[in-house]
Amino acid sequence: MRIIDVNSLPFKEVITDIGKELDTEVKQQCDEYWIDLPPHIGTGFIRGVNFPGGLGIILYECQFKVDVEIRFNVNEVHPLKFLYCQDGLLYHRFENEKEHKTIQKYQCAVVASSKSNGHVLKFDADTKTVLNSLELDRKIFKPQITCEMKDLDKPFRDLFEDLTAEDRFYHEGNYSLQLADLFREMKSLDFNDFERKIYLHGQAYLLLALQIIQFQDDVRDAGNQSLLRQSDLDLIEEASGMIRDNISDLGTIAHIAQKVGLNLSKMQMGFQHLYNMSVNNYIQNVRMEKAKQLLQENEYNISEIVHELGLSSKSYFSKIFRETYHMSPSEFRKRFRNFMIEGSSKSSN
Repeated sequence: MRIIDVNSLPFKEVITDIGKELDTEVKQQCDEYWIDLPPHIGTGFIRGVNFPGGLGIILYECQFKVDVEIRFNVNEVHPLKFLYCQDGLLYHRFENEKEHKTIQKYQCAVVASSKSNGHVLKFDADTKTVLNSLELDRKIFKPQITCEMKDLDKPFRDLFEDLTAEDRFYHEGNYSLQLADLFREMKSLDFNDFERKIYLHGQAYLLLALQIIQFQDDVRDAGNQSLLRQSDLDLIEEASGMIRDNISDLGTIAHIAQKVGLNLSKMQMGFQHLYNMSVNNYIQNVRMEKAKQLLQENEYNISEIVHELGLSSKSYFSKIFRETYHMSPSEFRKRFRNFMIEGSSKSSN
């Protein structure tokens, strides 16, 4: 395993320490510092930018050839860290503890060490890891929000007010879609240096605001959470697969949501996000697509098709089919047959 010791706190010195440990050049553009990993170490980069007011961002986009630990062990109060794993996985532990916590893809962790104990970040060999670390110096940041802090929920308020790091703090969860969209936007920006600095400064504050909103949602019971996480999209896709595969015997939307592990609110938000429609509209679209297929196959009469679609009323089926395709099911079948006959006679000629 390769150990990288970081004995500094300001961003410039943090990146400089990592560069020295890896024997590689530290590059600078105004207040932004970065290193490219040497080929014998791996591929990727580590980039940091510092902003006024106690906020900064370090982006790790790395694939190391061996296991690597970055140990932040300066003898001072360490910044509050908001860790967001966008790809791969990451291990975090506090300097004075042995247990590593695993942060998976789409997960985030809020970490604050006690006293002057530092943090250790561990990266697996041959695993591409993309990590955003929002760093907050509470002593510099707090005077800007002293009045507004009264509105924070107690755990976060206590965390921001702990300027001397009396207490250790660790909270993890799956980050929200708003955060995922923000990371994608930050990665795709194409600004000059002046625009980039102002943009990233604003996004750092937005990132912090979204994290606080998510934390307040995290501490609610799962059934009462309202924010849609990136990880929830896998469950939405599972739900849409259930709908497609079981349209003849579907059950209620509440039953589908329960089966995949979502509450109804998240289920509806997820379908709007992925498919730009409600769950009911998605189900109707699936039914109409299957109805077209069954009418074309010519093996089923209308009553049998109604049953295969999980419906009980022929008149209701005819109504929604006409609304979708502007013709009745019988007319659709007739036109399709005529089309096939015409096509067959043309090919025989």
